[in-house]
Amino acid sequence: MLSILIPTYHYNAYPLAKELVKQAVEANLVFELICLDDGSLSKLNLENKKINMLTNCKFIEAYKNMGRSASRQFLATEAKYNWLLFLDADTWPKSRFFLTNYLNKITPLSEAIFGGFSYQQSTHAKNKSLRYTFGKQREEVDANIRNKTPYKVIISANFLIKKPIFIELTQQNTENNYGMDYLFGALLKKHKIHVKHINNEVIHLGIDENTAFLKKTENAMKTLSYLCKTKEITSNDISLLKAYNFLKLFYLQYLFGKFLGYFDAVIKKKLSGENPSLFIFDLYRLGYFCRIHQ
Repeated sequence: MLSILIPTYHYNAYPLAKELVKQAVEANLVFELICLDDGSLSKLNLENKKINMLTNCKFIEAYKNMGRSASRQFLATEAKYNWLLFLDADTWPKSRFFLTNYLNKITPLSEAIFGGFSYQQSTHAKNKSLRYTFGKQREEVDANIRNKTPYKVIISANFLIKKPIFIELTQQNTENNYGMDYLFGALLKKHKIHVKHINNEVIHLGIDENTAFLKKTENAMKTLSYLCKTKEITSNDISLLKAYNFLKLFYLQYLFGKFLGYFDAVIKKKLSGENPSLFIFDLYRLGYFCRIHQ
């Protein structure tokens, strides 16, 4: 028995819902699908309302923005089954056996299963080169590698989790900030949740333009700084924090951040080019974090 939960915002989730229902019906699964638009008031919800006509499906249109975390909590409480499958609306199952691939991996020890992310080679434009490159090299990771450090590559756009565990982990997390996957990974590790990674990817369709992704990256660094200051993140597998703590050992974090700040415009221009370097992107993120995390 499976609850498929799709949070969305100003996006047509109907094609995704239709595909998932097709897979569920063909596999004779006991399921429900709930899609929530988080207060976008978008005309696209005319399409999303078609979800109500699909088997065992419901579309909910919120008239006030709750935020990413709160909307997921709402979906979890609305769900009636014990296993929750969260999928972002701008994704697409890579396999036509996507749902059964997940269910076949459930064992008595299973608590959370992450399927992974994938990117199509021919779908990105030049002005989306940074998000595409980051996704291909950092998010499109084989399950064998992800399982070596199971709490590091945590992508909440495609995962299966037990309902009581998800509600317990996230009930205090109502922040509406980009970058909250940092906290989710830390909470999974802190509470020793059994995390399993499998190769059951979704294709990421909604790739941000370079300027938008750089802005989201800065917001993610602000979120990470806040989570560190409030001690919501202590033990973690975040490479950026390890690099920051190394600089801090030698009291170099402020100077490093200030130095890179002089080249901020040049770095952003370079990262917005056709072939962005993730090494430079890592330096940019670390420098920005050093400047704000005082």
